[in-house]
Amino acid sequence: MVSRRKLLTSSLGFAGSVGLATSLQMGFVRQASAMAFGDYKAMICILLAGGNDSFNMIVPADDDQYTEYQTIRSDLALPRADLRVLSGTSNGRTYGLHPSLFNVRDMYDAGEVAVLANVGPLVDRVTAADVANGAPVPLGLASHADQIQTWQTARADLRVADGWGGRLADAFQGTNPANGISMNISLSGSNVFQSGLSVVPYSIDVTEEGAPGVQGYNDTSVFDEIRTRRLDELLALNQPNLLRAEYSRRLREAIDTQAVFAEALSLGDTFNTSFAQDGLGQALRQIVRVIAARNALGAVRQTFFVNLGGWDHHDDVLDNQGRLLPIVNNGLKSLRDALVELGVFDSVTTFTTSDFGRTLTSNGKGSDHGWGGHHFVMGGSVQGGQFFGDYPELQAAHPLDIGRGVFAPTTSVDEYFAELALWFGLPASSLGDVLPNIGTFYTPGSATPPLGFLS
Repeated sequence: MVSRRKLLTSSLGFAGSVGLATSLQMGFVRQASAMAFGDYKAMICILLAGGNDSFNMIVPADDDQYTEYQTIRSDLALPRADLRVLSGTSNGRTYGLHPSLFNVRDMYDAGEVAVLANVGPLVDRVTAADVANGAPVPLGLASHADQIQTWQTARADLRVADGWGGRLADAFQGTNPANGISMNISLSGSNVFQSGLSVVPYSIDVTEEGAPGVQGYNDTSVFDEIRTRRLDELLALNQPNLLRAEYSRRLREAIDTQAVFAEALSLGDTFNTSFAQDGLGQALRQIVRVIAARNALGAVRQTFFVNLGGWDHHDDVLDNQGRLLPIVNNGLKSLRDALVELGVFDSVTTFTTSDFGRTLTSNGKGSDHGWGGHHFVMGGSVQGGQFFGDYPELQAAHPLDIGRGVFAPTTSVDEYFAELALWFGLPASSLGDVLPNIGTFYTPGSATPPLGFLS
């Protein structure tokens, strides 16, 4: 096992090195890298993959608006009496959450969760009339692959391979020690969101060691001890073949990085909060373990990514959301409790994303692909108990309704992510490097924040 000293001083190069060409491409990296932070902050992105029907996650509860909702949704409408009504009002309106979201309702009422209403990718702000007249809309609108890509890259106008979380990590290189552990840690494998021009996510799993490592390496049987020694000898050889040499280097780095990470987890603070045994619960538990090991890792800034799939509900919306939303409800509550237990709830912001919202109208069995949708943000720095953005009035021929209750977003993902990036510590002068289209929706360096949901 790697020593604690080596843990904090090793330089494996996985997240710490930047090639010359990349450095020249990204002058803003050097600016942000020079910044020294005296605090710890982390962001947790939960992707509800498939396109969450968020009009059944957050429902208008006023007499007139609920009647409109019930009329438009027909067989998809939730009973009004079952809604978890939120305290207070937004724009004079009352709203309720899906009946499964009772913990989220309580955290909203306690000021720990905020709602972002009608968010989505935009090239520019549009109405239904603008769209009908040929105004530009995001590439591949209503396509799962394209819209997940757009949410993760924050580029509605262009297909690129680097995500906004990756560009953020590029800008923060040098903030965390170069110990081989990327600032961006994924519980769901490779993803565009956390992939930058030089930084890639470090993928982990929910095992005690954080990753399975190389099979048989450093295991306890006599055979595995022999295999470990032989593999070490092979990796130490000077390989004249470039491909073999590169493979040896990468494998050696992977083995050493996994040892560093496993030791860090073993040194982390303990917590007693329990998590559900489902995939999201166990992923969030592992994220908390990594956060608890932040001092052992020397981490100052971290992002985490979890993909919870199964939200493409063209049929059985009510049954499927009744199965999935309790997983979100319980996962967020356990995450909140564990972070409070560790004393870092103010330092961690958790936010949801999804491919798109869905049609308000029913297809007879479920709902189809839409555009704008609603999301949750949770954390001790969140201005909770409030709505940000505009929840559209549900009415016939709404100016934002491009058809079948598909609403054009009133808040862009650029504004959503700019608020997160600025809270994370990104200088306003670098905001355009991480979010190239932000200038269309917000003026970096403005005296007011993009949306105001973080303090």
